[in-house]
This record gives sequence, C-alpha cells and structure tokens, in this order.
Amino acid sequence: MDVAILYPVFVQVALTFGLQVWMGLERYKAVQSGTVNRGSHPGQKPVWSERAGVVSNAFHNQLEIPVLFYAVVAFSMLASAVDVLMLALAWAFVLSRLVHTYIHTTYNYVPHRFLVYLAGSILVMVMWVRLFLHVALSGA
Repeated sequence: MDVAILYPVFVQVALTFGLQVWMGLERYKAVQSGTVNRGSHPGQKPVWSERAGVVSNAFHNQLEIPVLFYAVVAFSMLASAVDVLMLALAWAFVLSRLVHTYIHTTYNYVPHRFLVYLAGSILVMVMWVRLFLHVALSGA
C-alpha cells in the first residue's frame, strides 16, 4: 500500500514537467516574436506576452502548495501512515491540481480557479492532520 501513494506523485510531477516544457515553448515563441518587455536592467524580470505569462503562472503554481503535498507523502511513507484514505486524499489533491491547471490555461475565471485551489489546499491540510494524528497516537 505504501508505494501506491507514489502514483499520484508521479502524475503531479508529470503535470509540473509538462507545464515547464509548455512554458518554455511559449516563452521561446514570445522571444522570437519580439513581444517580451525585458526592462532596462539586466536583472529585471521580463514581462511576457499574455499566453506565455499565463502558462508561466500555471507552472509556478505547481511549485507552491504541491511542495507540501510531496512532503506529506514522503513523511507518510516514512511513518507507515499510508492507508486507503491517505491514498484517496492524494489522488483527490492531484485531480484538483489538474483541474486548476485546466481552468488556469483555458478560460481562467478566477472564482472557479480559487475554489479548486482552496479545495486542493484543504486536501493537503487534511493529509497533514491525518499524518500528525497517526504519529501522535502511535506514541512516537
């Protein structure tokens, strides 16, 4: 059962790398078309074209709350806290990230995107609470 929780992790990692590749392609197109505002200082962040900016933001979102997801999965495995509910929570979280990415890169209606983001955040919080309870109640 413990290693089964790695499958949602693999999907989350694939989503992140997929967005990174897509972001690179969009940024390359923006540079080639001359639509990037690079600013006057070398260290200043460029302002990307709309599409490149949206995909870039979607990619960067995968480096925020998912970090807590990766950690809770790893610690759950170490603490032998992986059970059917923890696995279901992991899959639900990854599904929320897929839906969040879909909304973000298509119609991008912020209230919808926020609700899915909130749901994913709550799922990860529940995973952390379950892990804490498992550790605390095991007398460790």
